Amino acid sequence: MSETIANIYNTLYARPTVRLEGYAARHGLSGELLAYLNYGGPTGSAKDALAEGMLALALERGQLSPGQPLIEASSGTFAVALAIAAAHSGHPLTLVMPATVMPDRQRQLAELGARIELTNYVYGRAGTVRRAQQLAEEVDGYFVNYFSNDDNPEFHRRVTGPAILRATGGELTAVVAGVGSGGTITGVGEYMKAWAGNVWTVAVQPFESQSLTGGFSGRHQINGIGPGFVPDNYNPYIVDEVISVTSGDAAQAAREVLMTDAVPASASCGAVLCAARELQKRKAGRVLCIFNGMQLYE
Repeated sequence: MSETIANIYNTLYARPTVRLEGYAARHGLSGELLAYLNYGGPTGSAKDALAEGMLALALERGQLSPGQPLIEASSGTFAVALAIAAAHSGHPLTLVMPATVMPDRQRQLAELGARIELTNYVYGRAGTVRRAQQLAEEVDGYFVNYFSNDDNPEFHRRVTGPAILRATGGELTAVVAGVGSGGTITGVGEYMKAWAGNVWTVAVQPFESQSLTGGFSGRHQINGIGPGFVPDNYNPYIVDEVISVTSGDAAQAAREVLMTDAVPASASCGAVLCAARELQKRKAGRVLCIFNGMQLYE
């Protein structure tokens, strides 16, 4: 008889870890290649659990009160996940974003219950964040600020890292993760280095946008990583290596792992997989990829 779960978020806190034997065989890799499938909620990304988890952490320490308004400077996948989590937990949400955000996206977020406030695009992300901070002060709200809020990596220290340790027994050569907000690589990297010894930690960025290594920040096609700046949540001191992957190679790897292992991987997962493949050829062993998003097929 199957177990009844209290709510969907409880199913997102310990996702499965699978062997990518087909992909490894296709590329002649001698070591073991694993993937932690860190998705499964409404957006098909790791941000579903993260949004709910960050609110739970803020409530736990008393920085967020029940029913208090939430403010966030976002229009991407995290904004969608946060809108759903806010509705579930009873917090009114205002999303601050540039006026250049597509009307369809604005409507989608509004339909999920979020109030939308637009800013002048000429002030960039800094202007959007500044307005979100001002608005939080005006309405006595809580600014989530997931690019700079330590609750982001703290969630991964408490949830993702321990889940990976349990699944693998800590017997890993390396952990590979893409860098978007910086929370995953920081939280998991810090946890694994503390509890599993000398695990090589690899950060992945788009080849076309190499902010992490001080390079040019350009446009790319790998949604979920490579925001064009180094996020405050990114801890470079626990990163042993940064690998850059082109948008084309990331998309190809995502298609391949679907055919070889039936894993629906987004382009960001494909980038992580490319980096892990490169690492395996140089540093054969047991390498785990953190897959933070899925590609939906209907």
